[in-house]
Amino acid sequence: MSWILMVRDRFHAAHYLKGYQGKCEKIHGHTFHVEVRVKVTELDETGIGIDFTEIKQAMADLLPDHTLLNEVCDFNPTAENLARWLYDELKQAFPVQSVTVWESEDAAATYSEDS
Repeated sequence: MSWILMVRDRFHAAHYLKGYQGKCEKIHGHTFHVEVRVKVTELDETGIGIDFTEIKQAMADLLPDHTLLNEVCDFNPTAENLARWLYDELKQAFPVQSVTVWESEDAAATYSEDS
């Protein structure tokens, strides 16, 4: 028996894609949407696996709102790399199943560790 907890947040940031040939090589911005999925196998006495507010606070502490991502990330800030970075950071505190980063309504990247 298990439950998947999902928490969403968003942040506004600019970036450019190093080594990319096309319009995204120039600086541009997005409202990024992030969805984190956490798997729990037990509930506490109140019926909660992990309090959503704990996950939301951890996300809020990490999300680089109103920044130029190229200045704060030590990697090329693609949606794929952002998803992997957030996953790695959040898995230190939570049993993260996956992280999805949407850079538009119809374009997203999900990172998970294959088991």
